[in-house]
Amino acid sequence: MHLKDIIHRCRQHAAPFRVNHGHKFRLKDHDPAGTGHLHERDKDKAKKDVERSVGALSQLQEMLYAQDKWAVLLVFQAMDAAGKDGVIKHVMSGVNPQGCQVFSFKSPSNEDLDHDYLWRCSRNMPERGRIGIFNRSYYEEVLVVRTHPEFLKKQKLPPELITRHLWKERYEDIRNFEQYLSRNGVLIRKFFLNVSAEEQKRRFLDRIEIPEKRWKLSSNDAKERQFWKEYMAGYEDAIANTSTPHAPWYVVPADHKWFTRYIVASAIVDALGSLNLAFPTVDDAKKAELAQVEKALLKE
Repeated sequence: MHLKDIIHRCRQHAAPFRVNHGHKFRLKDHDPAGTGHLHERDKDKAKKDVERSVGALSQLQEMLYAQDKWAVLLVFQAMDAAGKDGVIKHVMSGVNPQGCQVFSFKSPSNEDLDHDYLWRCSRNMPERGRIGIFNRSYYEEVLVVRTHPEFLKKQKLPPELITRHLWKERYEDIRNFEQYLSRNGVLIRKFFLNVSAEEQKRRFLDRIEIPEKRWKLSSNDAKERQFWKEYMAGYEDAIANTSTPHAPWYVVPADHKWFTRYIVASAIVDALGSLNLAFPTVDDAKKAELAQVEKALLKE
């Protein structure tokens, strides 16, 4: 299948899950167990489509790197066990490591806390020609910190700046930050892997039962389930307040991993396809230079 045809199909697959304008967004309208127009019997077909998308992504990433004009930022947010690591590993498997940078953001360090909350992410932005992947991001500041106000006390903010408008102000900061990035050639796509509480519980139990997976689970992961409603409210508000055409969210059902990968792969191919990428052409002077190089090589 031609690359343009793959991009067109990917755009169609991903479009229903894209949120460009969040003013009417409600998380309850998005089913974590949904599979769109596909069914369980279509799983093998979806996997083949993912393989095709991964191949297309490899071609697009090579052109992105060669053109050296755009940078691409992919932000992944989710509750624990939603499958972020697996999606990143699987979907980006065909990308040249030289053209891709992955950053996982854990609890902020003392150095991080001595700066503004966007600092540690802004200093790790992808270079032109590269794809940057944020496994968690500055959105933790309106999710985890909002759910656990005690974390806010560690940020050394002047007390008079901590008002009831704080979260509204942070949404505004993030919108402005993402607009600034997009105006400087950074294409942004954000993914919320929407897993249900029931499926998260099943995956947690699975990690306990399978020895090879036990390292993935901590007691703190289970404790955070107590704040499920608070987190869902946080995600709903974050998506509602920061979805824009230049930095849209994709709310991706995550109860079925095969479908999650299908949509994420489609959305990323669509994103790179929107840049009209192409390999750089050479001018007459460069052609003459290459002709001399070819002549010298043939003489050897």
